[in-house]
Amino acid sequence: MSSAPPVAAGDTFHVEGAPLAGRKVLIVVENLPLPFDRRVWQEAKTLHAAGAVVSVICPTGKGFEKRYELIDGIHIHRHSLPIDASGALGFLLEYGAALFWETVLAWKIFLTRGFHVIQGCNPPDLIFLLAWQFRLFGVRYIFDHHDINPELYEAKFGKRGFFWRLMVLFEWLTFKSARVSMATNQSYRRIAIERGGMAPEDVFVVRSGPDLRRLRRVDPVDKWRNGRRYMVGYVGVMGDQEGIDLLIDAAEHIVRTMGREDVQFCLVGGGPSLEKLKQMVLDRGLGDYLTFTGRAPDQDLFEVLSTADVGVNPDRVNTMNDLSTMNKIMEYMALGKPIVQFDVTEGRFSAQEASLYAAENDPVDMAKKIVALLEDPDRRATMGQYGRRRVEQELSWEHQIAPLLNAYQRALR
Repeated sequence: MSSAPPVAAGDTFHVEGAPLAGRKVLIVVENLPLPFDRRVWQEAKTLHAAGAVVSVICPTGKGFEKRYELIDGIHIHRHSLPIDASGALGFLLEYGAALFWETVLAWKIFLTRGFHVIQGCNPPDLIFLLAWQFRLFGVRYIFDHHDINPELYEAKFGKRGFFWRLMVLFEWLTFKSARVSMATNQSYRRIAIERGGMAPEDVFVVRSGPDLRRLRRVDPVDKWRNGRRYMVGYVGVMGDQEGIDLLIDAAEHIVRTMGREDVQFCLVGGGPSLEKLKQMVLDRGLGDYLTFTGRAPDQDLFEVLSTADVGVNPDRVNTMNDLSTMNKIMEYMALGKPIVQFDVTEGRFSAQEASLYAAENDPVDMAKKIVALLEDPDRRATMGQYGRRRVEQELSWEHQIAPLLNAYQRALR
């Protein structure tokens, strides 16, 4: 759930024994193009390294306009999404357009290259409709559970109602259609079992761990500090539900109330709310203290995170964020950066002692904890080292390869 850099072409994974030799896989992802979607790209490359023929259907995006590419042996088929959804009805129209193109491309791939498994990556929880079309041919469906969709809808629109109930139905049908589900954390695994009715042995935790060969520290670059002593970094989507407005509130408190004019904020990522957030910053007279890079190339992202003294995650405390693992947390940890975030279940599980935890949705407390960390370099170093070790020993993608392959072997058994 962030604007993380993808695993670059040429970086291959090693899998002993080619356990998926002779198998063919179709991965369907709607909300991001490949190879920009880091989790899905790592999955695709791992499956290819295990011997599978891997095809991918995904949307086009900035820098990823080609309708077909073969990258590192992976067949990528892209389609356009002409509708820019901004409301519940808009999202349904977008999903309908995506489902149309996914169906067209899936049949084309099935009749030419073939596949034994469809891996559907949500949101949305509609890809089961594609999987149903191939059940009579013995094709298995694996659900790659990225987001809890009913909670995502509620976080976006702040309400329940007819469309929320539709999300609940789609989620239930998705789990009922899946032979195997891959959860990004234990909270999602419990949902698959308790709410989705899946057998525990059919649900595998495959975390969105960073690839430590690619996500690397570089020398700090002073230009990102904008002449200031300290810098706070953020990487992620610029959307309404990401809590960037709370981060802006915290920055305003640091600058105006605490009188700290020596702190620069640098935010990396694109998204539907980017222009609105830029205007909010300008309206408050904070334009010189907050830098928005937009969607940035790898080098800029590495520079920003390597230069930052603290990484921040302002995601609001709600059911969606409480149970979700945010990629940015592990990216900060991979680069040895201490973190400030609100206290959510999976955020605390990921970061543990690498983070300070502000009071629920309280930007003033977040501001105080950011400044406390900035003023304590020894604590920052200790927390950063702890986070890096945790990623190396438990959370990196290297540790997710075995459960990913186990999930596929279970589905194909």
